[in-house]
Order: sequence, then C-alpha cells, then structure tokens
Amino acid sequence: MTQRQAGCPAPGPLEAYAQRFDDLFSKVNQRDAFRQYLAGLLLPTERNKTLTALANAEPIIGAQDAAVQALQWFVSESTWDAEAVTKRRVELLRADPATAPDAAGVLVIDETGDRKWGTKTAHVGRQYLGSIGKVDSGVVTVSSVWADDRVYYPLAVEPFTPGQHFARGMRDPAYRTKPQIALDLVAQAVAGGIPFRAVVADSFYGDNDGFKTGLHQLAVGYVLALKPSHSWWAPVGTINGVQDAARAAPWDGPAAPGAWQPVVRTFRDGHTEGWWALELDLGPYGPERSQRVVVATTDPATLPELTTWYVVTNLPAPGTARAAGQALPAADVTELVRLYGLRIWVEQSYKQVKGALGWNAYQVRGDHAMRRHWALVCCAFAFCWWAEGHNGPVDADAPAAPADQADAPAAVGEKSARRIRAAGSPPARVVAGGLASRTGMVRAVDHARALLAGLVGAPPASTAAGPAGLARAGAADHDL
Repeated sequence: MTQRQAGCPAPGPLEAYAQRFDDLFSKVNQRDAFRQYLAGLLLPTERNKTLTALANAEPIIGAQDAAVQALQWFVSESTWDAEAVTKRRVELLRADPATAPDAAGVLVIDETGDRKWGTKTAHVGRQYLGSIGKVDSGVVTVSSVWADDRVYYPLAVEPFTPGQHFARGMRDPAYRTKPQIALDLVAQAVAGGIPFRAVVADSFYGDNDGFKTGLHQLAVGYVLALKPSHSWWAPVGTINGVQDAARAAPWDGPAAPGAWQPVVRTFRDGHTEGWWALELDLGPYGPERSQRVVVATTDPATLPELTTWYVVTNLPAPGTARAAGQALPAADVTELVRLYGLRIWVEQSYKQVKGALGWNAYQVRGDHAMRRHWALVCCAFAFCWWAEGHNGPVDADAPAAPADQADAPAAVGEKSARRIRAAGSPPARVVAGGLASRTGMVRAVDHARALLAGLVGAPPASTAAGPAGLARAGAADHDL
C-alpha cells in the first residue's frame, strides 16, 4: 500500500484536530478542502461565510476562482460521507473528559428555520421560520443538542421537508412531521448510548401527544414546556387549564406561600435567583399519575409571562408509589426546574453556529451538500471545545508562518505546492499571515478561543423567557 500524500497543514491546533478525520477522506484534495473549510468558518469576517468568503475570494466575481470551485466540488460532488464525519466528531467529544456526556445532562430538541428561495433547493418551502418569527420561504432543520452545566454541542441535525416535495403531499408515506423527526433523533441518541437525564423541548413538542407517547415507548424521561393555555376536558365550573390552576393556588407572599415551594436557581456566573414552583394535582396530572405538571415562576402573584414556565414531565415524584415502580429516576420540582433551565443552551448554540460559523450561508441546493455543510459547521463548533482542552493560550506575539510559497514543497509536498501556486492562494497553513493579532483581526486559532469564550463566558443577559422555553438569553444564565 502506498503512503498517503501529505496535504497542506492547517494552522495551529486545527491541524491536530483535522488529523482525527483524515482517514474519512480518501484523497489529498479532500483533506486539504476539509482544513480550508474549517479554517474559513473559524476566521473572523464581516462577510457571510459563503464559499467565496471561505476561499478568501472576491464576492460574486470570485465565484469562478479555482479555490472557490474546489470548495464547491468538495461540498457538492466529492465522495466523502457527512454521516461518518458527524460520527467521528461525536466520538471525539465523548472521548474527552471535558466534553463527555453524562447522565446529569439533557438532550435538547429544537428546530430552527432560515430564509432560502427558489424551487430547486432541497427542503425549501413556505413555512414558519423561527429566526425571523414569521412564515416565509426557507429551510427548517430539527436538531438534538446535548447540554449540561459544563458544555453543550449539537449531536445530530435533520432537515424538515415540506409536503410539496412529495408526490402525495403530507399524505405521502415518506413525509415526516417535525415531532416525528425529533423522535428519530432521540432514538439515535439512545441507540448510540448517549447518556442524558431527560429530553427537554419547548411547547411545540410539549403539546404534541404523539411526541410524548414516542418518548414513553423509548423509555426516556422528558421535561417539556406547555403553553399557558394548555387545558383538558373537565366538568363545567371546574379548573381545566394550567394557567388557571396556577392563578387559583393560594399565595399570600413568601411568608404564607401555600403549596408554592421556593426554588433557588444558581447560574454560571455565580449569582442566584429565587423562584417559586407549584406542582399541580388535578385533571390528568399529579404526583401519582403518569404525567406531572409543574409551574415555575419568579412571582406567583402575577405570573409574569417572560419568567413563568409550565412544564410537563414523566419523571416520578420522590417518595411516591410510582417512583418505587419506575425505572426512571425520581425528580423533585427543583430538579425539574434545573433540567428545563438547560434548554437555553440550544438558543445560545444558534447564536454561535449562525452568527459566527455560517450555518445558513451555504450556496448549494442538493440535500447531501446541505448536510455536508452542516456537518462541517458542527465540526468547527466542536473544535472550539477541543482546542480549549488540548492547547494552552495562544501566543499573540508569535511570528506568523512565512507566506513565501516557495517554502511549501518541504512542508506539504511538491504536488500540493503546485496546486497552491496554481490556485493563486496562500498556503492553508498560513491564516492571516503577517497581520498583527489584535481585536477584530486575529488568526484562526485566536478566533476559536474568542468563540469559546463566547460559548461559556458571556455575561448575564437581562431578558428572560417563558412558556415557549427561553429561560434567559445569555450564556451565563445557565443553571449549575
């Protein structure tokens, strides 16, 4: 067997990370493109992370440049397998003690949509897009994110395909709803041995009986949001809604809270907040029933919309007969509030993958090309965690690698060097070579550290969210 030809090394620790994937790419140009794609996603830029931006080419006019066309071929026509790359990424995360999932975390399910136009693009259609808060032409993806008080990262992503893409529309056997896709993602995590305490999701899933039934069949716990208007059949004149039940519960202040229980939430930056939780025991819900409903709020007197949650769970209450006969571990109201508070990390991950890593900046139409782009974005996201655990601080004053392309043969091989010179681009091992490291203009590794700081060290945000699932909008507002 001939020895594999060396490619163009990536800058800094990105090369060590990329080497973990090399066996998944059969050709040297695929390994080179993988490194260039990740480096381009990680580099700071004022432009969208389109193919021309990733190749450092001029917008529109530069679309025909050799470097741009090489990346276009890599993501659209090349032979590598996106699922294999995703599997390797998750394996690396699980093998690292700093990012390994454990049974105290949660599996967050959520979907996001972004504007896309045209009739030839896979999965595109007029549908509700969460990124803009209205119905428009776009692509929606459902994702599973593992999260705990230390770290969070996407596990899998699956696009939702609107009915117009099927011969029989929504009645076509191949058509899948978002809750059905979400159940498949949960089943993948269970089959893959990913540990988690519960599945957590917003009210779109909490109000879907089919989704909850599927989770029950998978024998996994869940803590799902309900709409404040969630109700059930009941005799006339009796309470039949979660918000009405919370309003009817006695409350005469902290000194006489009635059935309300104090809950202290501790956040990543060290500050705490006093909340109140009420477990309902009426209608189909109660501590001894198959489903429990808990209301959590900062003010039981007014139930403010932005800081009140209504959650349903199948986790048994401690000390009950149901807890003794259940395989699922019991959870008190404090634990339920903690678990649902972890859902905010999926919103924070959107800020990173969309705002910094170009999640929706792809310029491809095919399904497999979209999946490849998303797999590469997730790799760039995971690299930020990997770099933090495997490398010390970057020396900002370290000299940049020489930009003279005449040095390329010794480092990357003569054939790769000729390809670099033919494309008219600098070696992949040089990223922003010759530029001083400073705010707004840094090397890829520096920017990865900055991204990581944004992932885990953002200051507390002033906004909070309610029944749809946003606990707080900042990364620091995370329960420990």
